[in-house]
Amino acid sequence: MRAWVLLSAVLWYLTGVGWQRSSERTGKGLIYGKPGHPVKIYVKLHHSSPILACMDFKRAKKETVDPTYLWIGPNEKPLTGNNQINITKTGKLMMEDFLEAFSGLYTCTLSYKTVRAETQEETIVKQRYDFMIFAYREPDYSYQMAVRFTTKSCQGRYNDLLFRVLKKILDNLISDLSCHVIEPSYKCHFVKIPKHGLMHELFIAFQVNPFAPGWKGACNDLADCEDITNHNILQARDRIEEFFRSQAYIYYHDFNKTIPAMHFVDHSFQVIRVDSCRPGFGKNEGLHSNCASCCVVCSPGTFSPDVDVTCQSCISVHIYGAKSCT
Repeated sequence: MRAWVLLSAVLWYLTGVGWQRSSERTGKGLIYGKPGHPVKIYVKLHHSSPILACMDFKRAKKETVDPTYLWIGPNEKPLTGNNQINITKTGKLMMEDFLEAFSGLYTCTLSYKTVRAETQEETIVKQRYDFMIFAYREPDYSYQMAVRFTTKSCQGRYNDLLFRVLKKILDNLISDLSCHVIEPSYKCHFVKIPKHGLMHELFIAFQVNPFAPGWKGACNDLADCEDITNHNILQARDRIEEFFRSQAYIYYHDFNKTIPAMHFVDHSFQVIRVDSCRPGFGKNEGLHSNCASCCVVCSPGTFSPDVDVTCQSCISVHIYGAKSCT
């Protein structure tokens, strides 16, 4: 039975008849250094970094004699190539399967020679380039929703019964998406309606969350599960919006029936997206203005133990992505 039909039947049963990402998020392109200015780069967790060039854009347009390149990683040790780090002969750096621990300051020193043509005199020139690289994740989405239903009275068991039936219907509507309704609540209020006098209405609020029991089964062992959960929660939001639109249509366009006293109040549906970050990540618009919507790895001196949206201070933390203050 379709969800809106089931709810309609319940309402009639309950009440009967009633009245009517450079310092920006980057892709996989080439990123040049800036002498004297660290370049902020954000790399999505478990993805490849953009290619970092050990020179600035102006130098790249000129010939460079006998260049050598020395990359230093966040551990202040020279970087060498491995399965996850690739350094080319022309000094370009790229990292694969980027992890929280890869975050930090990367420094490259370019050494090259200038040669005076008339004397063959050589001078060694050195230029340092700094790149601040941060792992980030997409935030996890959930949706805070609110609706209103009319009721005959603020007293009695029917209000609670409607509330429980509505939650069950919504849960069933989105269960195949590994989403569920959490933190549901309602209050009954007197409302003065123009041309209708005082009415009783239930103000219902709830959150739609993408982490129903067994949600990891939908990830198919993919590292970036937030891509899947965020896709599912968007679908859940659309289904619930359509459900309440159908309620409004039934009660206000079916002229062959009389509307029950307990029914959905048209235009009362409200939805707000709520973001959260996984442990070890947080949002900081001031520090990461070019990745303000991202959940960026917590820097040393901060941590995030739960699905909050900010990293908390902790002077004893010396790593990126800390989940506790130890």
